[in-house]
Amino acid sequence: MGTVGKRRGSAGSGNGPAPRYTVGLDIGGTKILGALLDPAGDVVSTVRRSTVHGADGLIAGAARAVRDVVASGGVELSDLAGVGLGIPGIVDHRSGTVKHAVNLGVNDDELPLAGLLSDELGGVPVVVENDLNVAAVGAAHVLERSGADGDHEDLAFLALGTGLASGLVLDGRLRRGASGAAGEIGHVPVDPLGPDCSCGQRGCLERFASGKALEAAWPSRHGKPSPVELFEAARAGDEEAIVVKDRFASATAAAVRLLVLTTDVRHVVLGGGVAQLGTELLDAVQDALREQAKVSPFLGSLKLAERVRLAPTHVPVAAVGAAVLGRRS
Repeated sequence: MGTVGKRRGSAGSGNGPAPRYTVGLDIGGTKILGALLDPAGDVVSTVRRSTVHGADGLIAGAARAVRDVVASGGVELSDLAGVGLGIPGIVDHRSGTVKHAVNLGVNDDELPLAGLLSDELGGVPVVVENDLNVAAVGAAHVLERSGADGDHEDLAFLALGTGLASGLVLDGRLRRGASGAAGEIGHVPVDPLGPDCSCGQRGCLERFASGKALEAAWPSRHGKPSPVELFEAARAGDEEAIVVKDRFASATAAAVRLLVLTTDVRHVVLGGGVAQLGTELLDAVQDALREQAKVSPFLGSLKLAERVRLAPTHVPVAAVGAAVLGRRS
């Protein structure tokens, strides 16, 4: 796919035809987030629409979101160089198909999503990619344009959602892996005596560092999301909450450590639902990393805590990443 950022062969590089507008969609089980990027790679407009389940509803909803974000940005469909989609499930980016996106009503049969959506949009080229991969590309793009320090095209996007997994951008290139499983660190067993995992193994990292793990350890008691209630209780001095919070932060720190020790990425970006806790979560994970480094000069030399940051919240990062990939359609 080539490099992902502006400075390495995309907008403004002077190589190939002049860049044009692109649209990216982040399609989830309940909502579609869309972003329109201008030729320079800046976000022009965004939209949020509800997801309609099933193949027909998915295509119609995606087409509507594209038209809405284009209209909001004051351009036409004919101005688009391409559309990128980020979607959960088993994605074949070469053929533009998806299957087993069960939260979207797409099951065993391969859905030729790219081709069907392109037809619906009058022939605009469409690319389809895994949702974590587009989030990693979007994080790299947004961090680079924000002027933050460091190499922004070398990162792992660590999604703390229902499960635990990461998208990888290594030296400016999206890493999918031989079978598309790159970054699936949630299914690395870390405790042979731990709880059973849905993948068939036992004691997987996902069972300790994920939104689902946190909900199991601290069920919601007052109607708020369990991560919010846990951190509120810990802040108020609840000793049990402090133990659960510290255990979760240590498990998340272990995920960060695993990513750095296997890929040596410059940044690990925390995203997903649990990351909505913001700086409180970041502080807890960084503290855990510093504590773990105290027993190992080797870990200390890697400066793990300094590599961790939160995903940008001012734009829909995954939709932006999908739009970046849409340039290569």
